[in-house]
Amino acid sequence: MKKNIILASSISLLLPLSAFAGSSQQPVADSVIKAQRSALAANTAGQGFGPQSPRNIDNLAGENQRTFAAAPHYSKMNLCNIHFHKNAEHQGGEFTQYAGNGNGKGYHSGYVYAGELSEKELTPISDIIGGEKHSLNPGDTIEVHYVHSSADVTPGPTLGACLSESIANPQLRVETQVFVLVNDTDAANFMTLTELGQRNGYHQALNIPNDTGTAIEYAGSTTGPSFNEQASPLQVSWRVRPQVMKVDIHSVGQWLTGNVFDEDHAHGVRNLVTNPKLLSNAGVN
Repeated sequence: MKKNIILASSISLLLPLSAFAGSSQQPVADSVIKAQRSALAANTAGQGFGPQSPRNIDNLAGENQRTFAAAPHYSKMNLCNIHFHKNAEHQGGEFTQYAGNGNGKGYHSGYVYAGELSEKELTPISDIIGGEKHSLNPGDTIEVHYVHSSADVTPGPTLGACLSESIANPQLRVETQVFVLVNDTDAANFMTLTELGQRNGYHQALNIPNDTGTAIEYAGSTTGPSFNEQASPLQVSWRVRPQVMKVDIHSVGQWLTGNVFDEDHAHGVRNLVTNPKLLSNAGVN
């Protein structure tokens, strides 16, 4: 049986290179990422920005002194948006393998599942999922963000769905789960994991995983590659689960063909924030 097991991280590391092979673009040099980190440090020095995201959830230390009240438990907030990033934005737990520098703009970078998958789970598919430019394949890692707001809002596209004219500064919370895509209909179904409904008067994603380890909770910000050199001004309470869940890739494709969030592809990742001055002290919850 052992000969039929392949490291998922090895497969995922090969995928970015094949994606670049069809164009003249190659993964950017380490100096590009270093320059982006330097620009972020320069653009935030002495400006009073709050703690940033994403981070290494295995390292709980931080020096940022800006504090804000933690958002309520997500069951006491309205689910306002669901989206996901190709490769994990956070590092730690079971997603520790660096995918590489990528294109310097958020794609083909981040972190991937460091565990093992079977040859069956990694069987190639003929479908193009998530569009040709950012297609998803068995063995890929995704980080799903279930975004919640304290405002009286309903689920919808983009972060704008989390904001309200009635409340200028709603509290925001992101429940985070990392998945690895497998070619296996017996794996978790993404349509079920994103099922929406009302519970106790709040809009909710009814089946957010609760069995993937004790979540790391910390104060941070919004993410995405647009903040590689600039800080995000929004304050977000994060809970990141450390264990990865396997999900049927076909169900992810089904979700991308139609959802209330207008999501049809995976988002790019922000560089991991490593500057202690931009990190809060994290905890376990």
